[in-house]
Amino acid sequence: MKENHDHGSAIIRDIILGGQDGLVNVLGIVLAVATATSSKYIVFISGLAATFAESISMAAVAYTSAKAGKEFYRKKRIELEKRVKKNPVETRATLNDLFGKCGLQGTLLNKAIQHVMRNKKELHRVLVTYEANEVEEFAHPVRDAAVVGFAAIVGSLVPLIAFVFLPVFSAVWAALAISTVVLFASGAMKGTFTGVHPVRSGIEMMIVGMTAAIVGYVIGLLLGAVPV
Repeated sequence: MKENHDHGSAIIRDIILGGQDGLVNVLGIVLAVATATSSKYIVFISGLAATFAESISMAAVAYTSAKAGKEFYRKKRIELEKRVKKNPVETRATLNDLFGKCGLQGTLLNKAIQHVMRNKKELHRVLVTYEANEVEEFAHPVRDAAVVGFAAIVGSLVPLIAFVFLPVFSAVWAALAISTVVLFASGAMKGTFTGVHPVRSGIEMMIVGMTAAIVGYVIGLLLGAVPV
């Protein structure tokens, strides 16, 4: 159950990460372009180009970072395996320290150490987790890349929805409103997994996204004022 919960939390984290990043980046670009020009065509082209560029970039980053983490822990496990074979006394002392900090004492402590020492797979897992803080988030690079990339595409399309139905000027404000709601909802969802109050987390994410939008709006004004 714990493993399934960890995987579920990791997927939700990747969805929020990709969706937020895609939305915020494309929102800033779309507002800048929409402010600088009144052409829906240019807004869509720039928005879609940013959508796919951002999504591919996010997926690539998610894959390479997870793969690098996985390779690091593989190397750490090999080093630990060599150390266990070379110096079992040191290994036992490490386990004694670890389990002692968990509250085990006396006979129970000795039994726990003996049990782990007899099971090499469990021994390596415990040592890597204890010494390198190994976590499951690096276990699935391809899955992480797919989830982050897809979420980035969905998030990136949010600011473009209003431009399908409304004139450019009205769509700018509608895109801001829609994006604000989505950012708040994403932040609130993130808060339920991080232990932060959902309202506080939602407001924080909303402020970050809207700050990017304001920067995009200002850049658009400056570009629109440049004589051609």
